[in-house]
Amino acid sequence: MMASSDFTLSPETSAGRYHSAGSLAHGGSAADRITISVHADMAELEAEWRALDESSGNSLHQSFDWCAAWTKTHGSELLIVRGAAGREPLFLLPFEIERSRLLRAARLIGSEHSNLNTGLFGAGIGNVPAAELTAALTGGIGRQLRRFADVIVFDRTPRIWRGAPHPLAVLAGIENPNASFQLPLLGTMERTLAQINAKRRRKKMRISERRLAEIGGYDYVIAREAQEAHALLETFFRQKAARFETLGLPDSFREAETRTFFHALIDARAPEPGNLLELNAIRLRGEHAGRIVAVAGLSRKGDHVICQFGSIDEEIAADASPGELLFYRMIERLCAEGVALFDFGIGDQPYKRSWCTVETTLRDIVLPLTFRGRLAAGGFRAIARAKRLVKANETLYAFIQRQRQRRQTSAANADEA
Repeated sequence: MMASSDFTLSPETSAGRYHSAGSLAHGGSAADRITISVHADMAELEAEWRALDESSGNSLHQSFDWCAAWTKTHGSELLIVRGAAGREPLFLLPFEIERSRLLRAARLIGSEHSNLNTGLFGAGIGNVPAAELTAALTGGIGRQLRRFADVIVFDRTPRIWRGAPHPLAVLAGIENPNASFQLPLLGTMERTLAQINAKRRRKKMRISERRLAEIGGYDYVIAREAQEAHALLETFFRQKAARFETLGLPDSFREAETRTFFHALIDARAPEPGNLLELNAIRLRGEHAGRIVAVAGLSRKGDHVICQFGSIDEEIAADASPGELLFYRMIERLCAEGVALFDFGIGDQPYKRSWCTVETTLRDIVLPLTFRGRLAAGGFRAIARAKRLVKANETLYAFIQRQRQRRQTSAANADEA
């Protein structure tokens, strides 16, 4: 493990000394300096990290417990950057170093399976002028991290989040090929549905219930015990794998460490009101009693709920749209529990657009730290632009996905040989 190294930017550095526009530390002066430290151990920052977790502006995906589960199951090489003004923490940026033959990239922990990345910022960050924050996040951090990484990549960051500009928006970025989609919850199901054609939505729900009643009815299930949650998660993996195979697409949940990570989230206990992974399902009664026909995994942080994944059993009752019914029941419950935002996550799908009134554009920020990183940064940007063009062409996108599935199947067959 790398030992933590603390340093303060000197007046001679190209980024200069960083000052606040006003009081950053409680009772501090405008001359308070931003001090940056680099750490490799999450535990030494846990108390401060958990305090920053409480802000609704900081993503669940950078929360202490989420990152701890990811690093435990993936053996990540950590590099955590802390910025402070006096004794007041301004930000924590928890990176893992991804190494390839030619490049070392620092990414926020678990970016591969994150719907939203924000880093962690304290309330005092609002007092830092944009130019000085930009300098701290580029030149200040860059001088220390170039020993360990060639490039920093912030994937899937919002320009605006929860109604306010995000601190990372001061950095130049490019639009991510995918947006994310949200539905504000307005206290009651009636008021919430009024945003999205309530009459049509209720009609679809009644049709689903009538079709399920014809085969014995159903129960809406929330896994309260870990054993039941683990079983539902395995059901999701099976259903999703079958769906991907039908579509000729690669299974993004195939890797053992990915599956282990989601199981670890079930066993972790997030601070209330919160839940790192709650499994919800539609379970049949009658002739097919016990059969799970729809599964969804929800993560909650305060008044924000993210749907991490969902699946249906396509062999039975698929015409009853059990997935849509499950969303209805989950949203209905969460309205009553005081949740303000139901987040369908990243990726453009017709069912998301049918439910959501908010589309959040996400950005990717690439900060080169070395000459090799500057060459790679151009490649990252070119790839992002190419992905946007490919996704705009449905025929080409489908062809590329089929090729990915063939490669994945070939690799799986080779592993079994």
